[in-house]
Amino acid sequence: MTLEHRALIYDGADDLLSVAVPFLTAGLEAGEAVVAVLRRAGHGPLRDALGDRAGAVAFHASEDFYRHPVRTLKIYQELVKAERPRRVRALAEPVWSGWSARETLEWARYESLINVAFAGSGARALCPYDRTALPPEIIRHARETHPLLASGDLTVRNPEYVRPADFGARCDRTRRFERPRDAAYLAIDSADLRGLRAFVGDRAAAHGLPRQAAQNLVTAANEAAANALRHGAPPAGLWLWAEGPELVCEVGDHGIWRDADSLVGFDPPESALRPGFGLWTVRLLVDLMELRAGWDGTFVRMRQRR
Repeated sequence: MTLEHRALIYDGADDLLSVAVPFLTAGLEAGEAVVAVLRRAGHGPLRDALGDRAGAVAFHASEDFYRHPVRTLKIYQELVKAERPRRVRALAEPVWSGWSARETLEWARYESLINVAFAGSGARALCPYDRTALPPEIIRHARETHPLLASGDLTVRNPEYVRPADFGARCDRTRRFERPRDAAYLAIDSADLRGLRAFVGDRAAAHGLPRQAAQNLVTAANEAAANALRHGAPPAGLWLWAEGPELVCEVGDHGIWRDADSLVGFDPPESALRPGFGLWTVRLLVDLMELRAGWDGTFVRMRQRR
């Protein structure tokens, strides 16, 4: 079974309901697991439009569901697994407000990665994008990350769709990995990482990072450092600094990662023994993880809000 990943670029609430209601109703009639993830303000109108069938739909608020791209990916993965052998049919409205430019790009990448993570799931997803409220950049991302476009009662192939690997590579090329000269530095020259954990933990506390966020950053830094020691080349090091509301921690080494691609650490691994599990774990622990692999080495940058 293949994934059906549609974007609905709509104009106002009535336009949304005219497509969303038949989409969800078809799922109920087919015996599928039907989910509606949309803004709280849209729950009432959708329930009213569905009538008696609304009780068979699992409603979730986008504001709660879409807080972290990789965690959201994991939630959907668990949902699809729990409902097997039934198909999952989801009305899935991401949240596009309140993010930095970096975070917005990661959410666009998330939409692209849906096509890889759920390729064989048979899931059917309809992702609404309000053309009257969203900036043109987000609408462009919608067209680039969805193989199908919904329009009225029709679904058509999207000629603007970009393969996830190519979309991710383009996201990575926009990154600039500049580092302040006064960043705190620690050389990573031993497999004993107790000193590194203390170094990160002390500075996270000094910079006012909440306790759980600090613990997550320590664990993520430890995992990134262990990866650098295991797979990279010396010298390796860790840098840490404050940048606006974020604490930034970077681990780098001088190894050339020839097999790196734009999907690494995003596609959920089946077990801890699979490649990419370490970076997947790091992405789950921090607010944002960025990776740059080039001629000068491999660098993992982790951001945590203070």
